[in-house]
Amino acid sequence: MDIIKRNHVTIRGEGAQTVVFAHGLGCDQTVWSRVAPAFEGDFRTVLFDYVGAGQSDRSAYSPGRYGSLDGYAKDVVDIADSLDLRDAVFVGHSVSGMIGAIASLERPDAFSKLVMIGPSPHYLNEPDYPGGFDRADVEELLDMMEMNYLEWAKYMAPVSMQNPDRPSLTEEMEERFANNDPAVMRQFAEVTFLSDCRDLLKEIKVPTLILQTRDDAVVPPEVGQFIHTQIPGSEYKLMDAKGHNPHISAPQETIRDLMQFIGNSNSH
Repeated sequence: MDIIKRNHVTIRGEGAQTVVFAHGLGCDQTVWSRVAPAFEGDFRTVLFDYVGAGQSDRSAYSPGRYGSLDGYAKDVVDIADSLDLRDAVFVGHSVSGMIGAIASLERPDAFSKLVMIGPSPHYLNEPDYPGGFDRADVEELLDMMEMNYLEWAKYMAPVSMQNPDRPSLTEEMEERFANNDPAVMRQFAEVTFLSDCRDLLKEIKVPTLILQTRDDAVVPPEVGQFIHTQIPGSEYKLMDAKGHNPHISAPQETIRDLMQFIGNSNSH
C-alpha cells in the first residue's frame, strides 16, 4: 500500500532533522499552515492526514483498525517506516499527543522528542482525576454527531476555539470539521473521548514538552499538570494563548515554544 498517498503525506524543507506535525480530531494537516512553514528553513517537515480526514484515502478506513488509538498510532509508525525516520520530533495536537506517545514507544529510534499541545490521556472525570467530561456529556456529543454532524461542527467550533473576538477562526474550524467524513469522525470521537492512556505515560522515555493553554474548554489545565507529573523529566508550559488550538489562534507563541524546545537539538 502507498502510505504516502493513503495519509496524504506532505514533505517540505531540507533540514537534517525531521519534525512531524499531527492534527487532532475533526481536523486535517491544514491546521498547521500558520506554524509549519516557520520550520522549513532548518528542518524537514512532515504533515499528514489520518485516514478518514482531509485528503487521505478514505477507502482505507476500517472500523476494526481504527477502533482504538493504536490504529491511528499505526498510521504514524507506517509513515515513520516509509520515510525511514530517525530521531524525528513528533508534534501532536490534542488526541495526537497520545497517538504520538504510543508510536514513540513502538518505534523508539524514529522519534527522539515529543511535543504535546493540549493533550489528554483520559477525557472522563473519575473520582481521583478531573478529565473534564462526564460520561453523559460525551454520550450527548456522540449522539449529536450521529444525528446531525453539521450541527455538532457548528456547536463544537466556538467551544474549541475560545476566541470569540476573532469569528473568522471559528468559521475556519467549523468548515474544517464539516469537510470530514461524519461516520469516521464519530467513531474517532468515541475512540478519543473513551480512551485511557494514563498508564502509558510513565513508559515515555524521550524528552517531552507539554503545551497547555488558558481557558481550554476541552482539556482542563490539571490534565496537563497530571501528564507532566507522570512523564519522567517532561517540561510543562502554560501558554498565554486561549482555547484548544493555539497553533491556529496564537501561531507565533506556538512557534516560539516549539523552537525553544526543539531548536537546540538541531545542532548535533
